[in-house]
This record gives sequence, C-alpha cells and structure tokens, in this order.
Amino acid sequence: MYRLVFTQVLSRFDAEAVHHLTIRLLRLLSVLPVAKRLLYGWLAPRDEALRVRAFGVHFPSPFGLAAGFDKDAGCFEALASFGFGHVEVGTITARPQPGNPRPRLFRLPESRAIINRMGFNNAGARAAARRLRRTRGVPVVVGVNIGKTKVVPESEAVADYVSSARLLAPFADYLVVNVSSPNTPGLRDLQAVELLRPLLTAVREAAGRTPLLVKIAPDLADEDVDAVAGLAVDLGLAGIIATNTTISRAGVSSTEAGGLSGRPLKARSLEVLRRLHQKAGDRLTIVSVGGVENADDVWERLRAGATLVQGYTGMIYEGPLWAWRIHRELSRRLRRHGHTSIGQVTPTPHP
Repeated sequence: MYRLVFTQVLSRFDAEAVHHLTIRLLRLLSVLPVAKRLLYGWLAPRDEALRVRAFGVHFPSPFGLAAGFDKDAGCFEALASFGFGHVEVGTITARPQPGNPRPRLFRLPESRAIINRMGFNNAGARAAARRLRRTRGVPVVVGVNIGKTKVVPESEAVADYVSSARLLAPFADYLVVNVSSPNTPGLRDLQAVELLRPLLTAVREAAGRTPLLVKIAPDLADEDVDAVAGLAVDLGLAGIIATNTTISRAGVSSTEAGGLSGRPLKARSLEVLRRLHQKAGDRLTIVSVGGVENADDVWERLRAGATLVQGYTGMIYEGPLWAWRIHRELSRRLRRHGHTSIGQVTPTPHP
C-alpha cells in the first residue's frame, strides 16, 4: 500500500516539503500520549532475544534510525513508537543555522537512493537540549549527533563541538562527533588523525560519562580508516559509526552535489565495517549504516562485526512500518538458527 502511495502521490511532491510535513505529523503524535503509547505497544520491538547491550546502554534491538531525519530532536519519541530500537537525532550544531539553499534533497527511486546537501539545518544545541530534557512518554534510546557550525573557522572547531557537547551530553544516551558530512566546507578535513585527536579528546572530556562515538565517511582511504580505528581505540572511545553519505556517484545517473545515501552505498559501507572489525575487533562498538534496506542487510552487518545497525533512506521507500517488519523478520531468523539472543549472531571471517 505504501509503495503505491509513494509512487502515485508522494514522489510527485518536493522531497523536502514531504519531509517537513512528516516531521510535523510526528511532532503532533509526540504530544498525544495515549496514541503514542498505543502505537509503541504495537510496533516497538518486544522480543527479549533482540535486546543488545552496547557501551553500557541497553537497546531493545540492534536496529535504529540514523541521524538526519529528526534534525532538531523534535519527534524522537514518535519515531521510537514506529519501532526503531534507537533514534539518533541531529546533526545539531552549537549555533542555529539555516543550511544550504533549496532545493537540497533529491530522490533517486531507480537507484533506491537519496542525495542531500542540507548543510546541517537546525535550530542549534540550546533548542535541542530543551526538547531532550523533557520527560519521555515512551522508552527510547536517543543518540545525539553533533557537527561544526558552518561559519566557525577550522581553528575554532574544537570549541564549537565542545559547546554542543556540554549542552547536549547530559540528555543523550550516547554522543556522536560528525566529521564526515560532505555538505559543510572543510568538515571532512577534521577526519585527519592529527586534527581528529585533539577534537575527540576535548569532546570526550566535555561529554563526561556519556559514551562518545565518531562518525566517518565511506570515502576515506583504507589506511585512513585504519588510522581512525587506531585513534578511537587509543582514546578509549565507545565506538565508530560507519558510514556517512558518499560523494561518489558510482551506479547512479544524477550529478547533483551532496551526499549520496541508500543502495549504492551498501557495498562500500560493508567493506568499511569489515575493515574496522578486523582492525579493532571487540575493542570498539561498531555501528553500521549505509545501504541498509531490509532484515537481510541487518543480519549481514551483524555477521560482519556490527553491534548496532542503522538505516534511514530505506524508510523513505518502504514506509512507516519498515522498522517493525525488520524486527519481525530478525526474530524469526533467530529462531530458525536456534539462537535465543541476538548476541549469538557472531561475526564470520571474510575472505
């Protein structure tokens, strides 16, 4: 049913306009406690076998929503009610900013992909902190993804991230340093280890006891992936999120500028995951994202070394019951394999 609605109706409208309408509807649901709890009771993962413990946090399942959808932490409870095991909000910057000029969000249905050049449009860390500190009406694990304010020069990037971390870490179950979006000029330069070390060191101190992760790009060379993994282990970070969107246009016809997500990212995201697991093993929690479309993909990421898996673009093409369907299939697959816990899905060597 949803695919028909998407093809015949939603796809005819501007992608960002549809996104904003969806956010408004989800915010409305967030302030309707009875409806929100009923939906949560129906769609949220309840299978005890799906439960995961990562960096000291208990997750009801391994599959959650990646950053980029709920940019301002305005509807994470509603999203959890639709079945996501965790919701990562953001990217949030220390200062409010409008993002890049529109149009800046493009669907590629033939490739099951999206290109965005949003530019971290959000109301700023202080506004997000006010929303996050409210009492939650349904259980939800919330990650907070922070990035650099566009107008802040690279020389002041550390202070900018630290400002966000101090405001947001007290209300986050985990915190993510995003240095990998292609839509903020110079941001990806911060992935260089000599720049990343002082940044992560300062943010880790500001985050206190909140687990800290770093999100990396799929476009990093293999040796740079290795270097970031080594740095994360050295600094005692909680984990790495791999990967963000790509600037590659391999396999798609569009030449629009921005970050590409969805199916074309699948192979490289899996390669980076396997490399990180080979280099860091159990010393880091790896969160895999990029090209995840169904339960098969989630299972493959778990078998490749991920502890948690995220998706976003798949929901655009599969609809609001996407996470619920993935969890239903994961539960069935666990039973077929004779497992009583998702933790029994162990990584397998890859040639």
